[in-house]
Amino acid sequence: MQQDDLIGKTLGNYRIIVPLGQGGMARVYKAYQENLDREVAVKVLPPWYAADRSFIERFNLEARLVARLSHPNIVTVHDANEQDGHLYIVMQLVDGGTLKHRIDELHRIGRAMNLTEAVPIFSQLASALMYAHKQGIIHRDVKPVNVLMDRSGRPILSDFGIAKVLASTHMNLTRPGAGVGTPDYMSPEQCQGGEVDGRADIYALGIMLFETLTGCTPFRGDSYPALAHSHIYEPPPRPRSLNPSISPTVERVILTALMKQPQQRFQHACDMADALIQALAKSTPTPTAHNYYTPSGGENSPFVEHRPRSQESYLLALYPCRYCQHGNKPQMRFCTRCGNSMNQCTNCGNHNFANNRFCTRCGEPRST
Repeated sequence: MQQDDLIGKTLGNYRIIVPLGQGGMARVYKAYQENLDREVAVKVLPPWYAADRSFIERFNLEARLVARLSHPNIVTVHDANEQDGHLYIVMQLVDGGTLKHRIDELHRIGRAMNLTEAVPIFSQLASALMYAHKQGIIHRDVKPVNVLMDRSGRPILSDFGIAKVLASTHMNLTRPGAGVGTPDYMSPEQCQGGEVDGRADIYALGIMLFETLTGCTPFRGDSYPALAHSHIYEPPPRPRSLNPSISPTVERVILTALMKQPQQRFQHACDMADALIQALAKSTPTPTAHNYYTPSGGENSPFVEHRPRSQESYLLALYPCRYCQHGNKPQMRFCTRCGNSMNQCTNCGNHNFANNRFCTRCGEPRST
């Protein structure tokens, strides 16, 4: 086994402890920051990137932009620097695996993720993307391996902006005319090397949702040109043909996200999240029939239909949390089960009451 020369080495204030993983462009390590007595994750890029001074400038600029992002579902960037030919970025340590690990774990036992597990994950990812897009930052490489999971199951999106910076150097242009991203998850406009906006991230989120609920991506190929051709020209298979448990409403959400033309997709990530939450509500099982999808709210779920009539008016007044679907009273700012904001303004970040239709700080209307 080849020895890793970074183990035990100190980069800045961070002593490298153990490798956590390796991708096509970088290695990730667990490290210890002695002055703050905490463990962090350190992503180290290959040494040839450090030889390109213009690349370093672009990398540091992008790192500063991403470090300004503050969202519970976006990985926190602590530091970025260069030492001894090693260009590295320091992030919060998230040690619950990745969404890719979870998909593979279910695949090994012949299962796909059920909707009640998937909806909170994808709603939170959509919230993270909506926030980033509002700041003018497009991810460009949304994929399961870039979704870190903490021990409580909270998804945390990582690698914002890294793909853009890597593509800006001639050293990375191994596919003439190719766009930025990972071929399995690239939007048609990325495959064509065109300009992209937040709707490219929504397309990638749709690919991930397809994969999460069916166990495979919609398009497969042995080469980049084959995958790019599929993204640009071929319709995706219907998710229900691969997993009949998927409801028609959920299938419509996925297929809308995967429209070839950006203007035909969800225009904002929060629109996709809202449609997915509504699809979960419509997938509620009846009292006499077993359904693959079971609301996680138990007796407190606002979607349980077999209630005594005396409780119906109370239940109709509850507002479902977009992350865990737990029903909350109208005057709640945060979910009483998972703690997430019930009605956070996408414009100014203000935490409004669940029943507010307009932000009480800036007046921005809700997206629903």
